[in-house]
Amino acid sequence: MVVSTTRKAQTMSTQHGMAATHRVLILGAGYAGMSTAIQLAARVKRRKDVQVTLVNAQERFTERLRLHMTATGQQLAEMSIPELLEGTGAEFVRGWVTAVDANAKIVRIDDNQVLHYDTLVYGLGGMADTEAVPGVEDHAYTLNSAQDAELLADRLARLGRGTVVVGGSGLTGIESAAEIAEQHPELNVVLLGRQEPGAAMNPKAKAYLQAALERLDIRVRSGIEVVKVLPDSVELAGGETIAADVVLWTSGTRVSPLAAVAGLTVDERGRIVTDAALRSVSHPEVYAVGDAAAIRQGYGVMHGTCQGGMPTGVHAAVSIVRALNGKQPKPFRFGYYHTPVSLGRHDAVVQFTHPDDSPRRVYLTGRTAARYKETVTASPWPTYGRMKKMPASGAFWPHGGRFTRIRGVR
Repeated sequence: MVVSTTRKAQTMSTQHGMAATHRVLILGAGYAGMSTAIQLAARVKRRKDVQVTLVNAQERFTERLRLHMTATGQQLAEMSIPELLEGTGAEFVRGWVTAVDANAKIVRIDDNQVLHYDTLVYGLGGMADTEAVPGVEDHAYTLNSAQDAELLADRLARLGRGTVVVGGSGLTGIESAAEIAEQHPELNVVLLGRQEPGAAMNPKAKAYLQAALERLDIRVRSGIEVVKVLPDSVELAGGETIAADVVLWTSGTRVSPLAAVAGLTVDERGRIVTDAALRSVSHPEVYAVGDAAAIRQGYGVMHGTCQGGMPTGVHAAVSIVRALNGKQPKPFRFGYYHTPVSLGRHDAVVQFTHPDDSPRRVYLTGRTAARYKETVTASPWPTYGRMKKMPASGAFWPHGGRFTRIRGVR
């Protein structure tokens, strides 16, 4: 049975000599947190001594990979978290995580509800950084949630004519600029960023991407820095201003300060520092997954993507089961394999990569790449469904060979 309100089912204690239920609490139902919940619930479904609870601020699953589509008014299917958990035995609690006490092993939900845990999986991932640049919080739109994207879609639909400035030339900025330009050809779209769009791609793939942006009549300005967002413009370093009727901010990410406040060891960006098995180095009963974790591989610290986030969630679940069975968790290893970038609904670039995320020579473009990107974007939901029935089906991903190996870690 799935509980979608605030059922307090975490008060079990030792009775009549029987072992207490082991309470696993998962915070955040993004791609990584959902993977943890489904994988773990499926693996302990027949056990009476393990309780799995997933906490999220809303019942709707946010398809972050499609938010640029939502932002242009395209209607997408609404996916229900409780519906997906149905039949797994996992419980769902809707509410905002307002505090974590890592020493007392408790989490506060909406300030007034307390949940206890024996094992915590922290998956409160990243969001657009609206604090680093003055004016972003007050005057720019973000794609932090489906609701944020819908607000932008409404504004664009009412704009008529004007200029949309997209701040940030990373993948989210590129996809958003392309989508807006295609869906709203009456608008002028300006893409601003420190780097050239597609800077991490091989030269031919990058050239195709940049030609597509030119075809969509997107004005690209690279090698610049936005220092302030105003109600009707953005100000660049050096004093130049660019008029803007709408600003979409995709430059930089930040994570919730809850982990740092809880006393967990975090890196300079606030992400939980983990050991090889994804456990907090300061509190080993806490696992960190997805964007919330600073996970070191042989090539460096992983950056947040869906392709890496889901494996972290699955690995955390498998590790928890191993620990419950008295075994040592195994080290996590992951190698990147592609960077798919949509350029509207019928065009895309897919850059295949080495495990360290450096570009290979191989890439796809055009409609073939668009179909590939759509397959990737649509894959998480059926993957979750398969994991409910066959947990092992989710435990396969590229481990990266020598690229991910850390000396002394087995």
